[in-house]
Amino acid sequence: MTAATLVLTFAACAKEQTETTPTQDSAAPAMMGAAEYTIVLKGAWTAANHPLEYPKANPLTGPHFSGLIGASHNATYSIFQEGALPTPGLERLSEEGKHTPLDDEIKAAVAADQAGMLFETGPLRDFNDSLVTTVRVDDAHPIVSLVAMIAPSPDWFTGVASVNLMENGGAWAASRTLDLVAYDSGGDDGTTYKAPDRDNNPKKPTTRAATPHFVVNGVAVPVGGVTFTKK
Repeated sequence: MTAATLVLTFAACAKEQTETTPTQDSAAPAMMGAAEYTIVLKGAWTAANHPLEYPKANPLTGPHFSGLIGASHNATYSIFQEGALPTPGLERLSEEGKHTPLDDEIKAAVAADQAGMLFETGPLRDFNDSLVTTVRVDDAHPIVSLVAMIAPSPDWFTGVASVNLMENGGAWAASRTLDLVAYDSGGDDGTTYKAPDRDNNPKKPTTRAATPHFVVNGVAVPVGGVTFTKK
């Protein structure tokens, strides 16, 4: 074999290796699989923190949060979003504390693979206690949203929207703690806790509640907090 033939053979082998061997940059990202989180919601909606017209204590109609309802999901689904109109499910949850038809909306999202699972709890009537539940997330549904009615109220609720539990590096977060602020779903025009039912027609976009019941000196006073802890 001549020297020229050796050079051509070596060049051809090097070209073939370059074309067939994937580089590290082109490798697919690692899949994290599933993870389970404990959700703990603590209330801070009290007469001391929110004194304006704070509702009187009563076993049934006194201040409380409705049962919590939420879902794990992907970026194409949302239970609520600031600036967006409320769904029928969010509106009824915020006005009556009912989980239906919001639970049906979430189940439809699960069937369409936009959501991974639905979770629910009973109401929180003693703010010395907490609401506790669990949620399962996976690579296809790494985001969690949840809501609960602030009751009594026209259409005020609290919750968190689109909390991504996947870290930027691709690992599941060990824990996340977030403040809970009050929102106005946009379904009712009432401005006090026990205002008469005055449905908006047309509906208004969901916003942070701007009434002095929840905003002091321009700052929103949290009505609680929620922690997600990986099991």
